[in-house]
Amino acid sequence: MKSWWRSKRPYVLSSPIYWLVRLFGITMKITVEGFEKSDALPVGKIYAGWHGRSFLGALHFRGKGMWTIISHSRDGEMQNRIFTKFGFKIIRGSSGRGGVRALIECIRVLKTGESMAFTPDGPRGPTHIVQEGILSMAQKSGAVIVPCGASANRRWLAGSWDSYMIPKPFSRAIVLYGDPIPVPPQTTKEEFERIRLQVEEALNNLEREAESRMGHPSG
Repeated sequence: MKSWWRSKRPYVLSSPIYWLVRLFGITMKITVEGFEKSDALPVGKIYAGWHGRSFLGALHFRGKGMWTIISHSRDGEMQNRIFTKFGFKIIRGSSGRGGVRALIECIRVLKTGESMAFTPDGPRGPTHIVQEGILSMAQKSGAVIVPCGASANRRWLAGSWDSYMIPKPFSRAIVLYGDPIPVPPQTTKEEFERIRLQVEEALNNLEREAESRMGHPSG
């Protein structure tokens, strides 16, 4: 029975979850800062935010034709259906299955000047650690990485690996965008690691700032 439900869950729950998120979004007041710094750039953009804060990203980018990458897992199929309803364009793949093909497709899309939403610590973590894939994607496509941080004053935090944040209805929320970070086409191993740590630090700083602005300890 459990196996049957796991296989059917994406098809049964995706629409109710989508409408629930939409309903929550209608009641919330979301402040966005810094987006204009990167939006007008004539190159592809990879908007990077921690996996646990993707709820607000889905609301902000709803209907904007943003690309994102989602795994082939059963949970990925649920996300695929939900994010498609939000108007995202989907590339399927992950480090465990279809990763190379997905990376090639992401690079192709970014080279045309389009933008992607990406969680550099997903889909399985460790949380708040930038994986190298996002840097390779930016380096090979010429896109810039745009770090993002988000928080809400009233929210639930799940007991998952990423402490997934779900803002409560009628809450206030903020999404902060930092300065674009390029990855030069030629870098040494040390330079590549320096940029990876730069992206990681920018993401953590923006999240701490968002947490502080929404009244949460940033410790």
